[in-house]
Amino acid sequence: METIRHLFHYLKDLGALIEWGGLTALVVIIFAETGLMIGFFLPGDSLLVTAGLFAARGSLNILWLNLALMAAAIVGDAVGFWTGRQAGHLLYQREDSRFFKKKHLLRAKKFYEKHGAKTIVLARFVPIIRTFAPIVAGAAEMPYRKFVMFNVLGGIGWVASMTLTGYMLGIHFPWIVKEIHWLALAIIIVSFIPVAIEVRRARAEMAEEARQEAAGEKKP
Repeated sequence: METIRHLFHYLKDLGALIEWGGLTALVVIIFAETGLMIGFFLPGDSLLVTAGLFAARGSLNILWLNLALMAAAIVGDAVGFWTGRQAGHLLYQREDSRFFKKKHLLRAKKFYEKHGAKTIVLARFVPIIRTFAPIVAGAAEMPYRKFVMFNVLGGIGWVASMTLTGYMLGIHFPWIVKEIHWLALAIIIVSFIPVAIEVRRARAEMAEEARQEAAGEKKP
């Protein structure tokens, strides 16, 4: 319990979190964000970039960092997929709670209906959606072989792109390590842009559907 309290405390300072928990904490967080529904709030993108910065200054080995986090991301999505396969339909009937919001699941479902199997790759780069996408894929009975292919591609692509971005920034701009908090904030803002776009698009579609229904009711 004390370890969990430390973990939540350090989520406010990603640099301190990495210094405190090292690679183990990183693996746990990436697995939780991709494999457990309660992990939707975790800072995956900013954490991966920050880890790359620490690797650039020698605090972490960039090779082992990527291998460990890719494995965590892939296994996490696999757990989410089997959760959806076993209990996905029940989740749609579940009431909201402190750690579960049905709207996130429905948003991921709509994302999946739009992009199909590619969702497993694309969702990696969209906060919140990446937590629920494998659950939706499992509930939709996506063929497991197809899921595995997209899961591996998405896990490798997401982790590598984020950690190597941080690593290259740390190599070419060493001073940026001292400004990690501002960098993390910028990454969080940028990473939520796709979410804002999807929400705005969904609202526009709902408004258009409502307008069409209203127009249909007015016709004699």
